[in-house]
Amino acid sequence: MKVHEFEIIVKKLGMNTRDSKHRHAFFVHNGVRVVKTMRSHGDGKFIPEHKISKQLRVSMDQLTGLHTCSVSKDAYVQILRAKGILAEESRPTLGEKHVNGKIKSGKSRG
Repeated sequence: MKVHEFEIIVKKLGMNTRDSKHRHAFFVHNGVRVVKTMRSHGDGKFIPEHKISKQLRVSMDQLTGLHTCSVSKDAYVQILRAKGILAEESRPTLGEKHVNGKIKSGKSRG
């Protein structure tokens, strides 16, 4: 994988990044850091794809799809859900609302 292909994936998934000795990228979903990957700033032109796919928790075909645009961000989220890495999102019912990622009842205690 070339550096620009890595950056396509980072941008497509809206990953948070941090530069230090390496470029770290974090996929955050609903305020929770789900996966982390990294690449070196070194002189090498290629990044080991098998390491990136393992860190992103996808197959090699899915990784290729991420940088060739056949796998979208929504599809990536579905892949993570299918693997049990992300839980299914719960929707609030009548009288409930989301507060800090958790469902709270609209009823007050008393």
